[in-house]
Amino acid sequence: MNHPPIDVYTKFACPYCVRAKRLLSGKGAEFNEYDITMGGPKREEMIRRAPHARTVPQVFIGDTHVGGSDELAALEASGKLDAMLAG
Repeated sequence: MNHPPIDVYTKFACPYCVRAKRLLSGKGAEFNEYDITMGGPKREEMIRRAPHARTVPQVFIGDTHVGGSDELAALEASGKLDAMLAG
């Protein structure tokens, strides 16, 4: 089965980032983590993908911008996260 790529933009020592990564890992989802603590090209990429996002984490499943940790948890609570992860 071909799962959509998952990208998670994080910063060092961010508890919300830890929470989002723990949820995804608990689902057995593999994801790309981009640490933007020091800024750089990946921070610029995140802003291009989600122009109004300034906080971390920012989670993308495929081409869909999920948002942050709270939005990811809300998808899980509503039962919609598994379908998104499956593609």
